[in-house]
Amino acid sequence: MNGMNNTNIPPVKTKQLTYLALGDSYTIGEAVSQDQSFPYQLSAGLSKQGLNVAVPEIIAKTGWTTDELQAAIKAEGLSAKFDFVTLLIGVNNQYRGYPIDTYRTEFRELLQTAISFAGGDKTHVFVVSIPDWGATPFGKQSGRDLGATSSEIDAFNAVGKEEALDAGASFTDITPGSRDASANPLLVASDGLHPSGNMYKNWANNLIPVVISSFK
Repeated sequence: MNGMNNTNIPPVKTKQLTYLALGDSYTIGEAVSQDQSFPYQLSAGLSKQGLNVAVPEIIAKTGWTTDELQAAIKAEGLSAKFDFVTLLIGVNNQYRGYPIDTYRTEFRELLQTAISFAGGDKTHVFVVSIPDWGATPFGKQSGRDLGATSSEIDAFNAVGKEEALDAGASFTDITPGSRDASANPLLVASDGLHPSGNMYKNWANNLIPVVISSFK
């Protein structure tokens, strides 16, 4: 058609997608700048791949457990719907020694809340596994049995994965990569406990193809 080569036409970005991130310190990006947190890096990475994503809406706070996140969501009174939702919660349940059965019940309820925020589209809810804080300098100095810590985190993640898949949501396992922090200080923030922007970038890179696939 008049010699036009359609392969040279840049892709048209989709409508701006709204994004809600639910969680704890790993979602707000404790000890790193906001733009280095995984929700912001995920949003930026998706936009580079052709999905036009708005600035993330975040309900998260350092130290929150599943019940505290539940209470905060209710207190927020958020009624908006979002194009997709991420959920990363549970490390503080494990750290405080809360029962895993309680975690299962509350996590299941949070999943349903996340699906509701996603307008009922379970394929647009993305669960992220709990990283292993025992691999950090803080963990090594904590006096905890780090083998037991890793085993407990694996058990919590097994519950999270089972509940996510049963609900029809996605589950992204970033835990093995989080354990690389044991040998790579560049993956740890300046506080010696939380992930650095480098690690959050790895998480975002793991999520990007999964999120893109859900919008095809």
